[in-house]
Amino acid sequence: MKLNITVDGKLYEVEVEVAEEDAPAYPVYQPQSVSLPAPAPLAAAGATGGTHAREDKVCRSPIVGTVVRINVQPGQSLQTNDPLMVLEAMKMETNITAPVAGRVKSVNVSAGESVQMGQVLVEFE
Repeated sequence: MKLNITVDGKLYEVEVEVAEEDAPAYPVYQPQSVSLPAPAPLAAAGATGGTHAREDKVCRSPIVGTVVRINVQPGQSLQTNDPLMVLEAMKMETNITAPVAGRVKSVNVSAGESVQMGQVLVEFE
């Protein structure tokens, strides 16, 4: 089999031979199932003196990334799946949508900010 390959602007014509028809020449990805332990429940705010958001009233980051655009502001009313913001990771954009209907209490990040997986992005009233 003949192939044309360009390296540094120079075109090379090369001839290659397939060693084995049955076996792939590269490793084949085999997806595996991974089970993660359930997250520990958050302590009540009064018991620790700290403030923890109720899980049904927050939107957490599903990935590590950078905030590209924020589409909401405090006081805004939303429906489930309305766009909240866009995160970027590895040059791919991920749309973050509202997990619940309600009013935005606070937006805890700003455009250009790096976020961690599980970080609270938006709180709802």
